[in-house]
Amino acid sequence: MTAMKVGIVRVGNSRGIRIPKPILEECGFHDTVELQIENHRLVIARARGPREGWEEAFRAAGSSAHDELFLDGPANQFDREEWRW
Repeated sequence: MTAMKVGIVRVGNSRGIRIPKPILEECGFHDTVELQIENHRLVIARARGPREGWEEAFRAAGSSAHDELFLDGPANQFDREEWRW
């Protein structure tokens, strides 16, 4: 694990840090990162792409063969009297 102290610099009305190039390369950071606060610590992580990891999550969820369809379920009074498709 690489660790070092860096100064906090002014960036307009905000503050920022400069991340050295070797750390950027080691972490795989490019133009965008994700920031989170965990246990009073700032966590900077590689930005995930749109829908990254969805395929694995769908596989892990298992088969949907026995899932009930909500549209085929029992209708309530609103569904029977008011709603029009």
